[in-house]
Amino acid sequence: MIQLERATKFARAKGVTKTILNDVSFTIPRGRSLALLGRNGAGKSTLLQIIAGTLHLDKGSVRRDAKVSWPLGFAGSFQGSLSGEQNVRFVARIYGVDTESLVEYVRDFAELGEFFRAPVQTYSSGMKARLAFGISMGVKFDYYLVDEVTAVGDTNFKRKSHQVFKERLKGSDVIMVSHSTSTLKDYCHSGVVLEDGKLIYFENLADAVRVHEENMARSYR
Repeated sequence: MIQLERATKFARAKGVTKTILNDVSFTIPRGRSLALLGRNGAGKSTLLQIIAGTLHLDKGSVRRDAKVSWPLGFAGSFQGSLSGEQNVRFVARIYGVDTESLVEYVRDFAELGEFFRAPVQTYSSGMKARLAFGISMGVKFDYYLVDEVTAVGDTNFKRKSHQVFKERLKGSDVIMVSHSTSTLKDYCHSGVVLEDGKLIYFENLADAVRVHEENMARSYR
């Protein structure tokens, strides 16, 4: 279970303050993979980082009675001066998993070749995403957080990533942000719409998609 208690978050840029979450209390139960919908700039990626613990609230709290991944499309937590392998070893220690097993898994899965021992700051964005995805698949999480990216690379790599992720979700849940409705339908059962700093939960994903599309239609009138 993940629980937001009176969560408030502001985004500040160029002297402008925007409310991402406004005194939100919300519980994400186990057993229902969740699509996170909202217009561009609503704060979906910010909310994922708050759930992951990589970004703090301005007010309120987040309770996590589960093992939660970092956002799979977010590679900003890597230490750029360390190699991919060294970053994997660090993650293994943080999450208490067998270091050598995780290193071997990610080396094989991410297909980075010699770059696996090169500094992450020399990686392309796609290589960073593959490293992050490989580590995430190598660690057993109760919740996987996905921000747009579910697989990168060539067709074979995407197929392999999809198969592995589907296998992981047999015993885990996903909280996913994607502009692709078909992708959300492929992975998620329910939906949450983020609008004007509030979260609205829908047991049926189709209802969440409908409300989101209605919100988007109003924004263009």
